[in-house]
Amino acid sequence: MDMLEATTARNPKKDCGVEGCSSETRVVLSARYISDDRSTNAGRRYMRLRELFTEDAVKLDLESDTKDGILSELVGLLWLDGISASKLYQTLKRRENLGSTGIGKGIAIPHCRSLVVNRLRLAYGRRTSGMDFNAIDNAPVQNFFLIIAPPLEVSNQYLPVLGKIAQFAKDPEVPGLLAGLDSVEGFLSLLGEKAP
Repeated sequence: MDMLEATTARNPKKDCGVEGCSSETRVVLSARYISDDRSTNAGRRYMRLRELFTEDAVKLDLESDTKDGILSELVGLLWLDGISASKLYQTLKRRENLGSTGIGKGIAIPHCRSLVVNRLRLAYGRRTSGMDFNAIDNAPVQNFFLIIAPPLEVSNQYLPVLGKIAQFAKDPEVPGLLAGLDSVEGFLSLLGEKAP
């Protein structure tokens, strides 16, 4: 049986106050798998990160130079209707106001729960020149992994996926490999090779 240990920090003074969101504020770069059997997880099929991304939810040339603009571009990668996209963007902005999702090493993981999706949705965007995202290491962020989940999720993958991306980011080779990508297929292959 697989187990994922992920450390989360909680902010007892703030609750995000948006649909289905708890008071969690940051995933700390501490996630690891225990056990070699990754075929099932409590009777469920083991899901690799590569399987959660689609080609149309990956953009290697984000254009915006503001945090709000980046969030808007990432939401656009989910191909939602206008009203749903607007609601999700506002939810992500409120989440970022609680504390940056920039986890360091040039990576940010904007995330929230929202009623605008009925299943876990992921997107990836890269801005090669990097930008200030108030990351915990104060370094510019080039790589953005978006995670959106419904408030009630039967598969309960939201926090494990957050932990998997944090684990992926801890690999010292990953920032350089992400910077060198020249195709969406290359990104998906990298996830297949390096991500749990």
